[in-house]
Formats: sequence, structure tokens, C-alpha cells
Amino acid sequence: MKIGIDKIGFYGPPYYVDMVDLANERGDDPSKYTIGIGQAQMAVAPLSQDIVSMAVNAALVFLDDEDRAKIDLVVVGTESGFDASKSASVYVHELLGIQPHARSFEVKQACYGATAGIQMAKDYVTLHPDRAALVIGTDVARYGLATGGEVTQGAGAIAMLITANPRILQLDSESAFYSRDIMDFWRPSYSEYAMVDGKYSNEQYIAFFKEVWATYKQKTAHSLADFAALCFHLPYTKMGKKAFSEILNEVDEDKQKALLENYQSSTLLNRNVGNIYTGSLYLSFLSLLLNSNTLNAGDRIGLFSYGSGAVGEFFSGTLAPAFKASLSAEKVAEMFAAREQITVAEYERIFSQSLPQDGGELIIPAEKDSSAVRLAAVREHKRFYEIN
Repeated sequence: MKIGIDKIGFYGPPYYVDMVDLANERGDDPSKYTIGIGQAQMAVAPLSQDIVSMAVNAALVFLDDEDRAKIDLVVVGTESGFDASKSASVYVHELLGIQPHARSFEVKQACYGATAGIQMAKDYVTLHPDRAALVIGTDVARYGLATGGEVTQGAGAIAMLITANPRILQLDSESAFYSRDIMDFWRPSYSEYAMVDGKYSNEQYIAFFKEVWATYKQKTAHSLADFAALCFHLPYTKMGKKAFSEILNEVDEDKQKALLENYQSSTLLNRNVGNIYTGSLYLSFLSLLLNSNTLNAGDRIGLFSYGSGAVGEFFSGTLAPAFKASLSAEKVAEMFAAREQITVAEYERIFSQSLPQDGGELIIPAEKDSSAVRLAAVREHKRFYEIN
């Protein structure tokens, strides 16, 4: 019996800013952003879209009544939580109308959270193969205006249904993982923005990848030649390539070329969204499936998850026979087509808006947000959502 990803949905907020415009406004050479970092556009979340509304919108891409009745587990991975006690998943659970006799909780370990959720979901479904789990990665990456990290901001959510006999990716049983207490990226509870040692974080990302890749090979006897593609957590699209380059010499030139072509396919969505933290790896996976013309059922896909602080994991799966037909490709295309490009000034205005921090009331105008679910108001420390 195989367990894995049966359905996948992505939601990005309705606005984006072009990186060439941002570079010009900041007095930088645009190639620094578009080539050096590898980003073309950055998703911008208005006040009407938070981690809950984005998570719900991502799940609504595929969720049906049969799923709602079968889901026993709702896990939301995020590092953008807005409550130290109540989980975002409880809101998501209710807004999606999932049957009430289910576990629902939030997972935190930087960008690794959704992967932790998938592994828990996999174990649960293995024991209960007639049931399902919903795992979501949802985040808003914020570093501040005109900061070094600004170009790697982004926002969005990925939702995945984990089942037996999945139609997209059949997960392998073995994976390799590694944890170590390091200070490469963190966000104290008193700070709105993350603290990051960029050079050190890049070094640790690569070191963790090499560690789990070596362990994975020992545990499974697989080699790089066994893979059609590798997907990476992408804080920016050049980061994954730096790590990948460390192991490409394990295969011949023809295989290197094929792997790099699929790597490029895996970065296209992220390049136009930015960093979405817990959902970044799975946006890369979705991008690969939507944009590669060389994948076939049975191909093995590797996935590297990294959460600063730090936890890394390398795991893998094989593509199911019906993977192409199960991707909601038209909905993804429609969502990107509906996004509105905004000026840098408009982006700065949206970025500078904030919700009340004292329990005060705020009614949030919809503006041009026609998403299925949006945050409509905050009052008495409570958030209220509207379903269109």
C-alpha cells in the first residue's frame, strides 16, 4: 500500500510587484534581483489575506464533500502564526467545513513545518488507510522595506491531501533527517521581522543538504542516477541550485543536463511568487509537475526540506500514473492570470498597513480581492472571515 499526495492546491494573493521596478526604486541593478537572486516577481498580501484565508483558499482548489468527510487530521505548518495559543488550523478546519471528529493543530519549525505535517499524516494514513489528512503550508515572508531580505519576500499557501493510493506522488518509506541548534534565522516574539545571518544561513542550508543526502543514500542504496528530478526549499530560486551543484558530479553530463532542466522547471512558480516559507518546497514540486515535459509515471522525485534553526530532511517518492491529470493546472493558471501588478509605491502602502495590536476594531475593505475567502474584520482580539 502506497501513501502520499493525492491532491495539491496553491493560492497566492491578488497582487505582485515586479522585481525590475523594485530594483530601480532601490537604486540597484535589476540583474542583482532577477539573475543574482533569481526572482522576477514578488507576491504581495493585502490585509484581507492572512495565513488562515490563504490556507483555506489553497485547499478550496481541490476539496470536495468526500474529502471533508474522510479527513481526520488537519495540520497547518507556518512561521507566521498570529496567536500563541489557538492554532491557525482550527480556523481552517471550520471554514473548510471538515467533519468535526478530526485532530487539528499547528506545527512550527521555520520552513520545515509542512514537511513535519506530511510525515505525521503519512503515519496516520498508514494506520487508517480509508481516511485522509490535510496538510497546509501557509506564510507571509516579511523582512522590511529597503532591507537586504526584501527581495526574498513573498506570500502564499500550499494545501495537500494525504491518502492511500495517491494520484500524484507515492511517498517512499525511508527518509533522512538531521537537526542541530544553530542561529542562522529566527524571529523573537517581540520582533515583527526575522533576524537572519544570510551568509551563514546559505552555508548551513548547503551543509544540511549534503548531510541528509549522504544519509539517505546509505539508508536506501539509491543514487542520484535513480532520480528524474530533485525539488528544494527555495527561499530564492538560486539557493537550491547552489546546493544541487554540490552533488551533480555524481552523474554523467547527460544526466546532469536532464536534472538541471527539471530543476529550472521546478523554480518557475517560485520565481514569480517569492519565498512562502513552509510552502516553498511544495510550490517547487508543483512547479516541476506543471512545467516539465519529461516526467513520466514511476519517475522518482527527491525533495529537500530545510527549516532554519535548523532541521533538514531529504525524502522521495514516485509519480503516480494519473499525476498530470490531478494537478488543477487550469486553476493555477487562472489564479496567476488574475493577479494585478502594482507599483512599488502601492506595495509600500500595503506593506505598511497593519492590524490592530490592542484589540481595537478594524473593518477591512475588500478592495480588489475577489478571493473565495478573505479576512473581513478584527474586533475584540478576534478575526472574522468572509466567504464569497
